[in-house]
Amino acid sequence: MIRGRCECNEVRFEVAGEIVDFGHCHCTQCRRLHGAAFATFAAVDRKDFRYVAGEALVRSYTSSWRNERKFCSRCGSSILVDPQDEPGVLYLSMSTIEGDPPKPRAYHAWVDSKAPWHDIDDDLAKFARDAS
Repeated sequence: MIRGRCECNEVRFEVAGEIVDFGHCHCTQCRRLHGAAFATFAAVDRKDFRYVAGEALVRSYTSSWRNERKFCSRCGSSILVDPQDEPGVLYLSMSTIEGDPPKPRAYHAWVDSKAPWHDIDDDLAKFARDAS
């Protein structure tokens, strides 16, 4: 069981499954929304996800034709990205996941728009855009 929560602990969730994809997104939008050089996401099967508490506090932001982002209205924590073109998947913000659940090897996506002040200096796969 994977468990996660927002910073104020009002929004909590569980995933009765495993992480099926794991990546670091360097797109401009993720950098702005996460306030960091990149955002790290863990993809899970939508059917395995459920809110345990605080679902009424979750707000949405449609950030593109593809993505609806969910965040805690109280503390602002990014909870997940709901991709409209992938109905069976949710991308959880790794910053909300507790512990270190098993996950596939990570990769870097959208490196063509990475922050110019950040160097990617690991041996993970790098994709100019998305990893698909």
